[in-house]
Amino acid sequence: MNLSERLNEDMIQAMKSKDKFKLSTIRMVRSTIKNLEIDLKRTLDDNEVLDILSREIKQRKDALQEFKKAGRDDLATTVEAEIEIIGQYLPEQLSEEEIKVIVQQTIQETGASSKADMGKVMSALMPKVKGRSDGKIVNQVVQQFLQ
Repeated sequence: MNLSERLNEDMIQAMKSKDKFKLSTIRMVRSTIKNLEIDLKRTLDDNEVLDILSREIKQRKDALQEFKKAGRDDLATTVEAEIEIIGQYLPEQLSEEEIKVIVQQTIQETGASSKADMGKVMSALMPKVKGRSDGKIVNQVVQQFLQ
């Protein structure tokens, strides 16, 4: 079962169980997916849906930081719940140790030695961790190794 089908089934399940919050969250994600499918005039594959899910989580994490700065705990709680629901559709996230191992391997593969090689390392690295790690964390780990 692909991600789109899983989202549809979970939406139906949320309707049956009358879980309005989960239903609205899944509908928001599905509408983003559907809009892109309409723009592209084709259905999206799992990698493209994964990109959308990652983008949705990133947007909500950014909003969460702003809500916490502004002292809006009510909105922060809502956004945290949305992140948790959307996160269920992403693959298991890599730990920082796993990221470090992948970064070291990629640095060796690309022959990078300084911060000037950062772009080369990141372009080779991001497909390996796509959907399984936040780009900011990966960027920080690469910077640690390329000093």
